Amino acid sequence: MQQLRRAVPSDHFDGERFFNSNGTRLRSFREFLRWQSSRQRPVWPDWIVDAKPPVLDAVERGEIAATYIGHATFLLRFAGFTVLTDPIFSLRASPLASFGPKRVRPPAYAPADLPKIDAVCVSHNHYDHMDLPSLRALQVHSNPAIVTGIGNGAYLAARGIANVIELDWWEGVEPVPGLKITYVPSQHWSRRRFLDTNRMLWGGHVVEAQGARVYFPGDTGYPAQFSAIGQRCGRPDIALLPIGAYEPRWFMSAQHMNPEEAVRAHLDLGAKLSIAMHFATFCMTDEPFGAPEAALAAARLQLGVVESAFRVPAFGETIVVNKY
Repeated sequence: MQQLRRAVPSDHFDGERFFNSNGTRLRSFREFLRWQSSRQRPVWPDWIVDAKPPVLDAVERGEIAATYIGHATFLLRFAGFTVLTDPIFSLRASPLASFGPKRVRPPAYAPADLPKIDAVCVSHNHYDHMDLPSLRALQVHSNPAIVTGIGNGAYLAARGIANVIELDWWEGVEPVPGLKITYVPSQHWSRRRFLDTNRMLWGGHVVEAQGARVYFPGDTGYPAQFSAIGQRCGRPDIALLPIGAYEPRWFMSAQHMNPEEAVRAHLDLGAKLSIAMHFATFCMTDEPFGAPEAALAAARLQLGVVESAFRVPAFGETIVVNKY
């Protein structure tokens, strides 16, 4: 199953490049250099060894199981369906083996530990979200359908990764009967190489099976289109929301939410449960280790959201929601 697309001009594509339809301006390369030259790198641990996670139990009909593997990688299991989000099992989020952001803890599960995967959601083409070694390993493991935005599939196919379905915003597909995935807007950008900025689409996914619904945005700034996603796709049973990689705000605010904005996104979506992600795995920005979790707790208190409605998972933890 290989469904590659050609984009047509729209409210987020000008015929050559994609853009955020709300007019959000991304920072320039000059501003990036300004950040890099002035930043004070936070202190992070060199390596963390987490407790060995349990063997994955079977999922009963009416249950959704979300297992946090690390960064933006979740294993989503419904009775009869399995989905993996933005899989990265590599040591570095980089095209280079010895340079670039290095993880500070191993993934909670390796590909060999996972059940057969039906579909993989790839939100966009940044190296910490579209990791070629991980996708190749999964191709050998399960040959899952890879659901992503326009342009990403052609890039992957040229590198030997097949079974890719490209979608535009608000389009949906059933990669296997009974499992529906809709590609939805996010507020971000794309670049894989120096000259291909915004030539491949970015977005999130709404995954539906057996009457249950999970929302996965990948990377996104705020306000994005959270209210519209909740209205058009339905209230998520689970929203997986990024809380890390947000400092300094003058540079990061257009592309990454901070924890307070993540709580506001939870409310905008009308999510029944939100689970934090994109924290404590790769040191990419300027907030200290542990700051996103502390800021999330303060934001929940400020906005009147109880801890049980927006949870911070342990690495390797499986959170089960009963739909019925």
